Amino acid sequence: MTLTRRTAMTTVPLGALALSGLAACGPNSGGGGSGEDGGDSLRFSWWGNPERAETTQAVIDLFIERNPDVTISGEPADLAGYFDRLATSVAAGDEPDVITMGGAYPAEYVARDVLLDLSTVEGTLDLSEMDDVALTNGQVDGIQYAVTTGINAPGMIVNPAVLEAAGVEMPDTETWTWEDYREIATAVSEGSSEGTFGSGTVFTHDSVDLWARQHGEILYTEDGQIGVSAETVEAFFEYSTSLIDSGASPSAEQIVELTDVGPEQTLMGRGLAGFALDWSSSLTALATASGAALEIVKIPGESQEPGAWLQSSQFYTISARTASPDLAAKFVSFLVSDPDAAKLILTDRGVPAIESVRQAILEELSETAQREVEYISALGEMDLKQTWIGPAGSTAVEEITPRHQNAVLFGDATPADAAEAWHEEAVAAVEG
Repeated sequence: MTLTRRTAMTTVPLGALALSGLAACGPNSGGGGSGEDGGDSLRFSWWGNPERAETTQAVIDLFIERNPDVTISGEPADLAGYFDRLATSVAAGDEPDVITMGGAYPAEYVARDVLLDLSTVEGTLDLSEMDDVALTNGQVDGIQYAVTTGINAPGMIVNPAVLEAAGVEMPDTETWTWEDYREIATAVSEGSSEGTFGSGTVFTHDSVDLWARQHGEILYTEDGQIGVSAETVEAFFEYSTSLIDSGASPSAEQIVELTDVGPEQTLMGRGLAGFALDWSSSLTALATASGAALEIVKIPGESQEPGAWLQSSQFYTISARTASPDLAAKFVSFLVSDPDAAKLILTDRGVPAIESVRQAILEELSETAQREVEYISALGEMDLKQTWIGPAGSTAVEEITPRHQNAVLFGDATPADAAEAWHEEAVAAVEG
């Protein structure tokens, strides 16, 4: 399990709280839909597994069935390399018309004048029914450049069968703390066979944000600055290490191996973990992989100060160079607001951000997917801190975090030294 904003992207992958081609192709190749074919064809890119590709193609087919004069070329890709390939296509002036993004990427491409200001197509793309949080998540400097595909949130996924086999009772997840979590996870590890752990979590970059929020800070401020102190990051690194030292979680070597793997390869997905911090949208995939009746509960520490947030799983964006802005807007509107399209997508790209769409799919969902929706609804009743698209440079911070975290986990740096170095580099990355 991994939680990063690029993977929150549903799951572009919180976890070593350690809390731990897009090649030029298709009918509009040659500048984001600016090819000779004009306004009746689109290219659409996304990342994900073959199942997502199959579902997305079915949605495309439905749109074409209703709009028979339209051609849409789907361009699926694996997450690994997706954004590198996107950068290459943008540099060549050949990006798709409709581009799936996540995390801070919209802000970075807005800064490069790549994305369309969606107010220019508001006559076609009506977002008035979208949840306010989901809507503002897609804004950069108050301007709508991205459309939330669905809502996601960090949560603690639980395999009750692993706890029962270890002789450990389910904790009170309304009041538990991180100290409780370490003790309970350690007890699960001790009561289980070799290779099974209480904590299957891989704390990642977004875990720092969760930790910061629970300690009265925030990773990125509204004006795009680093809002977490070195002292808070130090405490995060110390806690991550304590999970390994106590035996609650696997070794540092195993944690690194488990970073950014698919659901089937995680400890939770293999039935070898009692708990795993992950995105809510991972619940169904992990339950399918493990074959177990998994649950999702509040993260430890939430009763003291909430740290979870409602996050856009992914975003749909439109190239500023598309030859078909209105058609692209019509397609994006179809993806997020059409009930029939929603019945195909379900919660694959997060819980729908429009209430009428959520109601339309509810009876179509499995019991596990319904738990995802219920969890998001429960968070929606809490007083959560706002979140914003990360500033330009924040994707660099995502690479800075694991480097310093791993140095601590492997004993190559103290939590204090690593946190100071992290803070200096992170501030430089977003300021520079």
